[in-house]
Amino acid sequence: MAPATVGELAALTGAALGEASRAARLVRRVADLRGAMPDDVVFCADRRHAVELAATRAGAVFVAREQAAGSPTSCAVLVCVSPQAAWAAAADRLHRPRRHDPTAPAIHPSARLEDGVVVGPGVVIGAGAAIGAGTVLSAGAVIGPGVMIGRDCAIGPNAVIGFALIGDRVRIYAGAAIGEAGFGAAAGPRGLVDVPQLGRVIIQDGVTIGAGSCVDRGALSDTTVGENTKIDNLVHIAHNVTVGRNCVMAAYTGISGSVTIGDNCQFGGRAGVSDHVTIGAGARIAAASGVMKNVPAGETWGGSPARPLRRWMREAALIGRLAERHWKGREEA
Repeated sequence: MAPATVGELAALTGAALGEASRAARLVRRVADLRGAMPDDVVFCADRRHAVELAATRAGAVFVAREQAAGSPTSCAVLVCVSPQAAWAAAADRLHRPRRHDPTAPAIHPSARLEDGVVVGPGVVIGAGAAIGAGTVLSAGAVIGPGVMIGRDCAIGPNAVIGFALIGDRVRIYAGAAIGEAGFGAAAGPRGLVDVPQLGRVIIQDGVTIGAGSCVDRGALSDTTVGENTKIDNLVHIAHNVTVGRNCVMAAYTGISGSVTIGDNCQFGGRAGVSDHVTIGAGARIAAASGVMKNVPAGETWGGSPARPLRRWMREAALIGRLAERHWKGREEA
């Protein structure tokens, strides 16, 4: 992280600074409205968050002109047309992710490998990475700077892991991508801009992640996969998702951002979950279902949009009977 002054951020983003006397204030991080501290910069782009804006402890805030009056008096106000896009530009300036040094050896000298680590051909291990005893890194695996992998893990061929903490006895199969940026975009003056993803992925002990699956790093908080969860091939888990312990996800399951999943949940193949949904502990989602709202603990849902299983089956049966009557009536006519 490289601190910046509020005045520098104003110049970078084209924002108008509400009080020139605050131009020299230093900010060190980007944050959200609720968790911000006095050396953080935040944004508010929606009137629905007026209460959080008024209560924020941030040192600076990007806002639209009509919301500027609702900002705390302690905050340096940066007025702009696209607050989230300006915040994204500030994030790029303040947070510089660790990347592989192309001039360094394939296994960086600062990487720490315990005794018994097996390194296959073509493996790349970044600066400051740590790998526990008994872990096997198959050919072509890429371990990013600062990644920590526990003991007795198996990392498959061409798997890519970055911005992650991996527990013991974890299996990550061929071609999986752990810790890539989650999907986030904001409308800026010149079109859409990427919103930086600054969190991590935390994978607890005993997890299995199938070939070609993707687990995105969090936007600000972490994406977490709980102990002993088993994830099939070609599954996508988006940013800020929390998956509980002992869950099962069949192939092509897609979990959108900021979803919370309890322990012992099951997902059939090609199930999809909309963002900011909570799936209660022990819930079951039928194959090819589309979950658009919270699912209570222990219930089984199916269909698209998903609803409780018995209701879904009754509706399907009713539609079938109505269709049969319709075609029978046409034949008799």
